[in-house]
Amino acid sequence: MSPNFVSSIVNSVVFAAIGIVIFVVFFVILDWITPYDLWKELNEEKNMALAIVVGAVALGICIIIASAIH
Repeated sequence: MSPNFVSSIVNSVVFAAIGIVIFVVFFVILDWITPYDLWKELNEEKNMALAIVVGAVALGICIIIASAIH
């Protein structure tokens, strides 16, 4: 294995970890600023509309993070 290949793998893992940490921090902030408990609404109340909105927001944030890292 060339040192360049190993360096690329390490960079990919580091950037992926940074992206995941940023996403988790964002999701915690999103849960904190909403006036209700997201986890309860999604799991116990089965609020499908909220699930779609939270999923869309999560995908949007992931795309922004990926673009910023790339």
